Amino acid sequence: MNNLISGIQQVGIGVPNANEVWKWYRKTLGLNVPIFNDEADAKLMTSYTSGEVRRRHAIMALNMAGGGGVEIWQYKNRVPVEPSFIPELGDLGIFAIKIKCLDVPKFYAQLADSEYKSSPENSPEQRANFWLKDCRGNLLQIVPNESWFRPNGSLTGGVCGAVIGVSNMEKAIQFYANTLQIDQIVYDKSGKFDDFDFVDAKQQKFRRVLLRKTLGETGAFGKLLGGIEIELVQALDRSPRKIFEDRDWGDAGFIHLCFDALDMNALKTRCEANGFPFTVDSADSFDMGEAAGRFSYVEDPDGTLIEFVETHRVPILKKLGIYLNLKKRKKQTHLPDWMVATLGWGKVKD
Repeated sequence: MNNLISGIQQVGIGVPNANEVWKWYRKTLGLNVPIFNDEADAKLMTSYTSGEVRRRHAIMALNMAGGGGVEIWQYKNRVPVEPSFIPELGDLGIFAIKIKCLDVPKFYAQLADSEYKSSPENSPEQRANFWLKDCRGNLLQIVPNESWFRPNGSLTGGVCGAVIGVSNMEKAIQFYANTLQIDQIVYDKSGKFDDFDFVDAKQQKFRRVLLRKTLGETGAFGKLLGGIEIELVQALDRSPRKIFEDRDWGDAGFIHLCFDALDMNALKTRCEANGFPFTVDSADSFDMGEAAGRFSYVEDPDGTLIEFVETHRVPILKKLGIYLNLKKRKKQTHLPDWMVATLGWGKVKD
C-alpha cells in the first residue's frame, strides 16, 4: 500500500496572543522560520466554531533542523476559552506534544531551573525524556530522535509526535495504526509509570502504546518533517473527560494534530472505508494567504481533531514573490535538500 501521509506538518495551539507565544517557541525551541503569518476568516470550520465564522491570526513556524511545526492560532473576534477543569493525563485529546532533541540531558541542563520542567526519566523504551511547560502552561515532552534534516546548532528540532488520551485502545489503534499507517508498535505497557510523576499521574494505572512511523522515501518535505511518534494513553482507574469539552476549535490548548498528506483523494477513501469520514474538506486548493493547499479534518474515535494538508504552494521569499509550487509535481519523492533549505531564508532572528 502506498504511503498516504509523511510526517507531522504542524500542531495547532490556541492562544490569546500569537506573537508573544511564538517568541517563546523561537527562543526556547528554535521554531524561527515562519511558513505563514497572516489573518483570515476560518470559513470552513464553522461546524467546530459554534456555527460562526471566526477570524484568526495564525503563525506556522518551523525549526529547519527538522520536525513538524507549530501553528500558533489566535482568535481576532473572540477571547479563547480556557478549559473549565485541569486536564489530566488520559483525558481525551492531545495532552502534550513531543519535541525532538539531539541530546536530552544537555538540553535539560541548558534550561534554567524552574517548576516548569521535570527531571529526566526513562520511558518504557528506556530512553531519557522530560516534560516541559511552554509560556502558556501547555505540556511538551522532550524526546530523543535520530530523524534530522540539517542540525543547525539547536539541540531541539520541531514536533515529532503527540501524547493523546483515548478511551478505548483497540479503537484508537484501528485509527492511528491501521488507517493512518503509523503502525510500528514500539511498546504496549500497562501499569504505573515513574515518568508520569511530573504530570501527577505516577500512582495511576494506564495502558500506553507508542506507535512509530520512521522516515520513508516519500513526501516532498518528508526528510524535513521526519518520522512520527504517537503515544496513546488510556486511563484504567477513572473515566476520562474530553479536554475540549464544551469548547470550540481555536480555544486555548492543542486544537489539532496535522499530518502532511501525499494523496488526499486516496486518504479520504481509506478513512471513509475504515469508518472515519472527513468532517471538513476544502475540496480544492485553498489559499492560506502566504501558502496554499487542500486541507481536511477527521475525528479520531474520541473526537480528537486530526488535520491533513496536501501542500500546493509555500513561500520562500514573499517580499520577492518567490514561491515553491508543488501542485503539478508528479513524483512523491523528497525534494532536493537545497530546495527544502530555501524555506529557511525567512528565518527570524531575535
